[in-house]
Amino acid sequence: MADNASTARPYAKAVFELAQETNAYEAWALVLGRLADISADESFSSITSDPRIEQSQVVDVLTDLTKDVLPEGGTNFIKLIVQNARVSSIADIQHLYTDLVAKAQASVNATVVSAIALTDAQKSSLESALQERLGLNVKLEESVDADLIGGAIIKAGDLVIDGSAKGRIEKLATALR
Repeated sequence: MADNASTARPYAKAVFELAQETNAYEAWALVLGRLADISADESFSSITSDPRIEQSQVVDVLTDLTKDVLPEGGTNFIKLIVQNARVSSIADIQHLYTDLVAKAQASVNATVVSAIALTDAQKSSLESALQERLGLNVKLEESVDADLIGGAIIKAGDLVIDGSAKGRIEKLATALR
């Protein structure tokens, strides 16, 4: 994303401001997610790079595929990204938009990857600890990866805490070399 961040930032900011004006954060998040999924598809990428395909056709396809979730101003956004050849930056736009919304709502999305599923009490305790440490509302998502052997890896914004047994073993192996 670092390569496309400067290109995607103005688009993400514009979408954020539009969502803020219309209080349509979720609608824009949904449409950006769908557009990112579409743009990641290899067959769609080949269409957008084909010089025989007109921009208006790409706009029509994207508009048609998102018409059920397209918020006010969505068609203009699609026209703009196609016209300015930014379709490949949609995933970066989505990521930056999500960060802007989280910052505006004083919240952060956190993920915890653990060796075994966490109990509700553990999730609640972890959310509370992260909220206290970060000073933000925390929305916790959980996944399980048995390869960690034990412990967990927590990611919240720029914060990464690797408390997994696998991570500790790798650090020890590096130190011993």
